[in-house]
Amino acid sequence: MSSDIHGPPSAPTPDTASLDATQREVPSWSDPLAQAATRPLGGPLGTHAAVGRHWFWTPLRVCLLLAVLALTAGWFGKAACIQQYVTDDGDAELDWRSGRQYVAMCYSDIVPLYTAERLDEPDSFPYATSWVENEGTEHEQVRYMEYPVLSGLFQWVNAKLTHGWTAAAESGWLPGALPVAVYFNITAFFLSAAWLVTVWAVARTARRRVWDAAIVAVSPLVVVHAFTNFDALATAAAATGLLAWSRRKPVLAGVLLGVGAAAKLYPLFFLGPLLVLCLRAGKMKAWGSTAGTAVLTWGVINLPFMLFLREGWSEFFRLNTQRDMDPDSLYNVVSYFTGWQGFDGPLAPGEAPTVLNTVSGALFLALCAGIAYVGLSAPRRPRVAQLCFLVVAAFLLTNKVWSPQYSLWLVPLAVLALPRWRLLLGWMVVDALVWAPRMFYYLGTGNKGLPEGWFLGTVVVRDIVVVLLCVLVLREIYRPSRDLVRVAGTDDPTGGVLDGAEDSVVLRPRRRQGGERPERGDHSLARRNSMSAA
Repeated sequence: MSSDIHGPPSAPTPDTASLDATQREVPSWSDPLAQAATRPLGGPLGTHAAVGRHWFWTPLRVCLLLAVLALTAGWFGKAACIQQYVTDDGDAELDWRSGRQYVAMCYSDIVPLYTAERLDEPDSFPYATSWVENEGTEHEQVRYMEYPVLSGLFQWVNAKLTHGWTAAAESGWLPGALPVAVYFNITAFFLSAAWLVTVWAVARTARRRVWDAAIVAVSPLVVVHAFTNFDALATAAAATGLLAWSRRKPVLAGVLLGVGAAAKLYPLFFLGPLLVLCLRAGKMKAWGSTAGTAVLTWGVINLPFMLFLREGWSEFFRLNTQRDMDPDSLYNVVSYFTGWQGFDGPLAPGEAPTVLNTVSGALFLALCAGIAYVGLSAPRRPRVAQLCFLVVAAFLLTNKVWSPQYSLWLVPLAVLALPRWRLLLGWMVVDALVWAPRMFYYLGTGNKGLPEGWFLGTVVVRDIVVVLLCVLVLREIYRPSRDLVRVAGTDDPTGGVLDGAEDSVVLRPRRRQGGERPERGDHSLARRNSMSAA
């Protein structure tokens, strides 16, 4: 009796190794990490266990609870940076003395941006309020809000809520705290909600592999970077955009991707993989609806600022053009370890790194062209999540900036593209651990911090791991029998109109002498079943 409740089958049978597409994947049977994690709780799911009958604890709700726990841990990790102390004059100040934000590894952009973006001023408004930076020096510059429109408005709304909270606290209605601490907590609340939406969307998109959303929920990258910046807003929009596409709602998908692009630009990258896959499947009408709606949505959100606050609105684009290579970009790694100064060298104030921008853009476009070729020539049409993951990873690897929180972009895509728990958790741990040497590098060697070379060494390890993930995704594209999503007979849960569609345009590699004919790109259900039986 106990074996029926707690024990998995002694050997995989056809019924458990390849469940029907309408049934739920059981991670404790198919994934070694999940199987090991269940041992303290009684072992893997029993073969006769009642599944799907609990009145409340569905897999989605369990994943959301896990996400709440991870986000709580993430908040405690940042809480050290919103502590205060009392000065000799009796004033309360934020306690960032002695490099506390780096030593405690609690740094968050949210805290300094409250004053840096003039959000603490009651009459400020993003893209209208300006200030002079480095006044009186050769680096003097007029500055505006440096974020895309929705991210800027998100900060402004939270600042207004902060002003309301502090006013109520002064009247005795609410507990008081430093305004910047109140601002951080309000922002963290809404970012948490955005990440919960991301988890929900991944669970709904994964369908029969709903438990894969648990990796999104408990990712170490979430614990470290959920509150480092505002990227959870974009991940929520991107994930729900993919969900809408998977449910054959291309217009809604376009709206959500356009909203995401107004917060961070990367959701627009999804239009490239969708273009390639829709071209291959002859579904260009659906792609046109999504792309047109995405661009229109982005334009509607941005147009008022483009027309009436153009100088402030263009600040984001200007800074990204003039920005030099980030400390943890591959270009900085090459420059540091080789001593090569070919990426423009020292720049004058306001001067753009033309060579670096050109090299970065050319490399990204070249990789996108290669990914497009893969999408059109693979024996079987790749899944949407696979190509989206490859494109976003290519952007991060070739971009001159890889801010640490950008790794959150990859988390939902990686789980949908390559749902191998142990592998993904290993990558996430490596990527999250880069935060520690980064903080101690910023602390400076004069304050007992790390030399730059130690930090860049961990950056190289992270990039190598991401490249390996890309290689594994490519391997599963060319060998669909190794794809855990397709091994049970499904085609593409994220595909929407592409799921099960016939190929229309395919680039076939030239056959070698005596070689086998490549498999036809037929995605009909009958052919998939015959392939599985073979």
